[in-house]
Amino acid sequence: MVNPTREILDFLLSAPTPQQVIALQASEAAQEQLRYLLDGSRNSTLNDAERAELDSYLQLEHFVRQLKIRAREKLAEPA
Repeated sequence: MVNPTREILDFLLSAPTPQQVIALQASEAAQEQLRYLLDGSRNSTLNDAERAELDSYLQLEHFVRQLKIRAREKLAEPA
């Protein structure tokens, strides 16, 4: 099973550069699972566990967006 939180934690532990943070993308498996959950949400077919998983994905996506914004800010700072 895909664990996107672990993927992000492992990525952050690799001490990425701001450029690597900006280039970060979810794995294909994580993207596929997210598509499944979003589809289920649109069709109202998710069970409670799947809804919770979707919420986790959305929170993690928000965190990564904020991380990328901060990385861009860092790159724009004068040296």
